[in-house]
Amino acid sequence: MPHAKPAPFGLLGKIDGAIGRAEVWILGWGIILMAGNTIANVFGRYVFNQSIYFSEELNEFLIIIVTFMGLGYATRKGIHIRMSAIYDALPAKMRKGLMVVIAATTAVMMGLLAWYALEYVQKVASRGRITPALQLPLYLTYVWVVAGLALTALQYLLTALRNLNFTEAEIYVSYLEVDSYEDPETAAAIQRYEEAGTTNTGKGEKS
Repeated sequence: MPHAKPAPFGLLGKIDGAIGRAEVWILGWGIILMAGNTIANVFGRYVFNQSIYFSEELNEFLIIIVTFMGLGYATRKGIHIRMSAIYDALPAKMRKGLMVVIAATTAVMMGLLAWYALEYVQKVASRGRITPALQLPLYLTYVWVVAGLALTALQYLLTALRNLNFTEAEIYVSYLEVDSYEDPETAAAIQRYEEAGTTNTGKGEKS
């Protein structure tokens, strides 16, 4: 798999990296909390005959977080589903130009969705509604929809900007990931395994 070149855009790239680390942290803990909450609720129901009263509501809240923060993460990793029959048939330069159009158009659409979602959150917040079990303001649930859509829009915008440099041969499906049919995380894991094997072989020869 081709390796991405060092990320451009200076400060913007650093901010994006910080956002990426926050996404991983939120997604990781969201899944852990969902699993822990579900296990605890099952344990309470069948051992103590008493369910956790807020368990279902908490899981619904966590599912929204994981879904919409995961949207930005999938875009960052370039692992979203693509229909590429026409794209694959084009020459490299045209594919790069088409990627700019696709990414820019999608960024605009995600930005519009984030705007409309924000308006909806403001309406919910103005009504002062709260959740039945946890008694939390209902709008806190939908804030994550706005955040996820906005971060996805940012990722597609960065993808479009990254592909504007037509002197580079690489085509980027995200800000950091080069176009490839390999799963980037699997390819990175294989690369680390091969590098570790090379290192261990070198140590064995020296000894």
